[in-house]
Amino acid sequence: MNPIRLFSLLSLAAAALFAAEGKNCGCDCCKERPKGIACCCFEDAPAVPAATAAKDGPKRHDLRGVVTNIYADRSALLVRHEEIPGFMRPMTMLFKVDAATLQAARKGQTITARMSRQGSDWVLEDVKVVAQP
Repeated sequence: MNPIRLFSLLSLAAAALFAAEGKNCGCDCCKERPKGIACCCFEDAPAVPAATAAKDGPKRHDLRGVVTNIYADRSALLVRHEEIPGFMRPMTMLFKVDAATLQAARKGQTITARMSRQGSDWVLEDVKVVAQP
């Protein structure tokens, strides 16, 4: 085997074995996670080549959930969302939103939206309140 390739493979294996512990900011959605387990606010996004990301834009997923808290100082909503089949299990996450959405949001509202990862932030767009029966 090529010595450079062997070194590269060994380096990857060592990095996986000795990876740094995940960050946990202590937000409401992650305060129950064990110490050292990355919270939703810091989980790394999958690597996407910059050219691909710029050309295709961020991948968006339909989301349905309930607003559990509003963080005006962070321009964010804490949302307990349903499963997104094939992508994410149900959980409570912090999402950045635009100023109009932040202003209109109320705790307890059921919403639908388009979720995407933009840089290190999870973002909600096209947020709509679901009429309660």
